[in-house]
Amino acid sequence: MWLFLLLLATPLIEIALFIQVGGVIGLWSTLAIVVLTAALGTMMLRQQGARAMDQLRRSFQELRDPAEPLAHGAMILFSGALLLTPGFFTDAIGFALLIPAVRAAAYRWLSRRMVVQTATFTSTGAGPRRPDPHGPDIIEGDFEELDRTRPRNDGPSGWTQH
Repeated sequence: MWLFLLLLATPLIEIALFIQVGGVIGLWSTLAIVVLTAALGTMMLRQQGARAMDQLRRSFQELRDPAEPLAHGAMILFSGALLLTPGFFTDAIGFALLIPAVRAAAYRWLSRRMVVQTATFTSTGAGPRRPDPHGPDIIEGDFEELDRTRPRNDGPSGWTQH
């Protein structure tokens, strides 16, 4: 229900702001501000997006939880959509989401309200992994004896043939 109200209220707020601002500064100045904020937002979006991608790569390289960099990336993507939507209200929210401190506060607020559940998929199906009955040092596998009397075929493998 709250999402419906948000989707209903946003265009109404934008229309009211366009009428108010346009009445004060005029039509062409209002349109110029809308175009300018879209261009400025695009430049900021590229910079913040590159920084978020670097943080995500670093979290993978350091084997850290990528949840926060992914959330920052999603918020940056959302801010880009808001900045490309013409309007003062959506631009204000979009620019706010480009500020790292605002994104960090939003992430903390959201992470307190979300429960993350994980599932592990194995060849036997979904569910938690069972301990290996052979111990952690044993790797199961199959082998095949090679006939050393046959000549080797160094041509393309069967995987690459069409």
